[in-house]
Amino acid sequence: MATSNPDRYTGTIPAQRTESHLAMSDAATTDRLDRPLRDLRISVTDRCNFRCTYCMPREKFGADHAFLPRDSLLDFDEIERLVRLFAARGVRKIRLTGGEPMVRPHLEQLVERIATIDAIEDIALTTNASLLSPARARALADAGLSRITVSLDGLDDETFMAINDVGFPVAKVLEGIENAASAGLPVKVNAVIQRGVNDDQVLPLAGYFRGSGHVLRFIEFMDVGTTNGWRLQDVLSAREIRDHIHEVWPIEPLDPNYPGEVADRWRYRDGTGEIGLIASVTQPFCRGCSRARLSAEGALYTCLFAGVGHDLRGLLRSGADDDRLDAEIASIWTRRADRYSELRTDETVLRPKVEMSYIGG
Repeated sequence: MATSNPDRYTGTIPAQRTESHLAMSDAATTDRLDRPLRDLRISVTDRCNFRCTYCMPREKFGADHAFLPRDSLLDFDEIERLVRLFAARGVRKIRLTGGEPMVRPHLEQLVERIATIDAIEDIALTTNASLLSPARARALADAGLSRITVSLDGLDDETFMAINDVGFPVAKVLEGIENAASAGLPVKVNAVIQRGVNDDQVLPLAGYFRGSGHVLRFIEFMDVGTTNGWRLQDVLSAREIRDHIHEVWPIEPLDPNYPGEVADRWRYRDGTGEIGLIASVTQPFCRGCSRARLSAEGALYTCLFAGVGHDLRGLLRSGADDDRLDAEIASIWTRRADRYSELRTDETVLRPKVEMSYIGG
């Protein structure tokens, strides 16, 4: 007897699906600033089991917060269909985000489906690692996940628990990291640094991950959304972070792994690994941005700091064929001229922007 798949779409599907745009090509679709569409970040849920103060502060996302109902989320059939269309437009990298993506049931099934798409070369997952057990790490690796990025904003329990605001200990995150590594998944660790909050964690984090084989990346505190109380004076710049580390463990620059890489790479001169510095506030990299973002309810955003998305779910569920969907994706990207970080002002910081928990980082 067949079992029901909770992520199988049961709405209206076109009677005949066209294939004219599914032939994969290396020629990427470009926007008005000649930036190619190469990366797609997919939020699979708006829910999270943490309440990080810079992402989902409890004052906004408290016990009475109304999360999206299950039938509002894109199901796995819909996500796979869109990924195939984006791949035909030049997307080669997929990142699964949230919220916390691992609260979405059967996530490894989605990874497996995306991994069957020939043009997709890399599938990554961003997680807080709280649910990254040995079994789940192995299941994700077996399904075709390429790598994992873990968010960890400090090594001191008091500091880290104050940031995640649910009392989750550092040791459990470190355990999740090792579970991923044991499953054969390369791991990067992301730390968002805020002046006066966790800036004292820069050296402890660097010291812990030196020689571990994991790449640690420091991220400047960003004005994503409108609920995290962002102020420019709270930003510890990438230059300051670099100087702190260099004073203790000398580092030197590395070339980017690929064009448009967001992190500036630095290696320890003693050969114990590398770090990344993501200076999205003080050194904007808008001109190299090749990323589109798909929210959990199927809205396409062309910038992390956008206020409004473009509804693809409505087209999917109204019976649009692949040609119609492809035309909409192409139209959205080719009209794109976003460069928020380059143009950031006191005024734009206050404009309504989508919360990070809806479209990932």
